[in-house]
Formats: sequence, C-alpha cells, structure tokens
Amino acid sequence: MISDLDLAVRTFVYQHFVQTARPPSVAETAVHLNLPPNDIEKSYQRLHDNHFFFLEPGTLSIRMANPFSAIPTKFKVHIGKITYWANCAWDMLGIPAAMQQDATMTAIYEDSGEISKFTVKNGQLQPGEGVIHFPLPVKQWYDDLILT
Repeated sequence: MISDLDLAVRTFVYQHFVQTARPPSVAETAVHLNLPPNDIEKSYQRLHDNHFFFLEPGTLSIRMANPFSAIPTKFKVHIGKITYWANCAWDMLGIPAAMQQDATMTAIYEDSGEISKFTVKNGQLQPGEGVIHFPLPVKQWYDDLILT
C-alpha cells in the first residue's frame, strides 16, 4: 500500500529530476525528508513495486520516473538550459507536457541512426518531418520497459 511518506518521496524524486535532470539517491532523499535511509529504501521499493517509478534491477537506484530517464537514451529534451533524457518517444513528448514548457527535442532513429528534431511550443507539437513510432501496443509496455 502506498503511504503519505511514499507520495512525499515520489514528489521529491520528481522535483529533483526537474531541477537537476537526474534522480536523487536514497541518501539525498533521506536528507531532504529528514528521515532514516532505511525508511526511504522501503519507500523506493514500494514505489517501484507499484509502478510509480522503475529501479535498476537489484538496486535502489532509480532508472526511470516516467517520463524522465536517469540514463542516456536516444531521446533528448531541451528545456531552457537543462537537457533531460526520455525513456522513449512517448516520454520525450511527456516531459514538456508535464512541465508545461516549450522544448526542443532530438531523437535518433533505431534503424538508420538519423537524428530527427521536434519542437513543442505552447503545448503543441510543431509541424516537422519526423515520425514517431511505438514498437509495442501500450498494454504491453510494462512487459519490458527497457525495450519500450
């Protein structure tokens, strides 16, 4: 069951991602919330188990807090002076939507290595020449979040 603590942890994780383009560690979260690291470790695991974010297998390091990625991907989102990594094309569009900010985005096509550029202004994807393709139906995304 998700607790008020879990929701506070999740909020801090997202705030940290927005401000720094990376997730906080368990230790950083514990310091911010003035709680023992063990409490945060349990919260991270509950949040992972309930798909609030995705941990690196066998660790308590956050890999994804959708739409943000903690590791470099083929999907970059530039907002102001910060560059974020997105997990996939869907999340690339989700970052400016979640932050309600204009953005420029680049994506590298899997098959050709070609780079495509996209722009969001005033909440709208601007006309361009790129194509966004989703390799799996939405209902299968959690079958393999890394592939998706």
